[in-house]
Amino acid sequence: MAVPAYATPAERIWYYVHRLICALVLLFLISPILAIMPLSFNSVPFFTYPMPGLSLRWYQDFFLTDRWQGALRNSIIVACSTTVLATTLGTLAALGLSRSHFPFRTAVMSLLISPIVVPVVITAVGMYFFYADIGLLNTYTGLILAHTTLAAPFVVITVTATLMGFDHSLSRAAAGLGAPPHVVFFKVIMPLILPGMISGALFAFGTSFDEVVVVLFVASPEQRTLPKVMFAGIREMISPTITAAATVLILVSVAMLTTVEMLRRRSERLRGIRN
Repeated sequence: MAVPAYATPAERIWYYVHRLICALVLLFLISPILAIMPLSFNSVPFFTYPMPGLSLRWYQDFFLTDRWQGALRNSIIVACSTTVLATTLGTLAALGLSRSHFPFRTAVMSLLISPIVVPVVITAVGMYFFYADIGLLNTYTGLILAHTTLAAPFVVITVTATLMGFDHSLSRAAAGLGAPPHVVFFKVIMPLILPGMISGALFAFGTSFDEVVVVLFVASPEQRTLPKVMFAGIREMISPTITAAATVLILVSVAMLTTVEMLRRRSERLRGIRN
């Protein structure tokens, strides 16, 4: 957004000062990331600046060794399963909460998003004792359900925000014309709330893919995920391969956030066209 042509000199100065302050804050926040990424190309097994040389040996170690590839495969399997389950449950919950006659809406919404508010270590301890009692500890099922508990609130929030601009008379009109409920959802509701669903799914995937605390409590060595291997590597032996793995995670996160922003702008354009 450019400075308006009719702005006063003082307003123009404040405009550029505000932009400079925002840029400095952003640089301060991303400076740790900017420091880590070049180290992934270091030619020596030390975290040191200046780097004596450049090498791809740590990326080769990340992509070609069984230890890292097994962890990456587990993370992708768990994250994809979590995304499907969290998106389904979160979308259904958001659709129910969007109805005006839903009882105790505020209380139910607070309960659904509580995993975001409660410290994750407390949630992990509770899951550990609960899953130990029902036999889901050290299983893929237990790990996927645990990650779904953490990821579903993000889907509920994004889909609920999308439904705020949804005209429910469209679904009532489709039902009045004889369309069964599943046809109403897939042909009328889902196309309109799809940007919110995709955004929630991306947040769910990122939540599961980057999560480490719950994994430490409920997973066994067979369910070793990529963040868990990175955490163990920092504690046991510091290897520059961790920086290569971190760089890959950063690039995945940037791609996901870029997709979310594109979906947000698309949703705004569609709302502008309807209005």
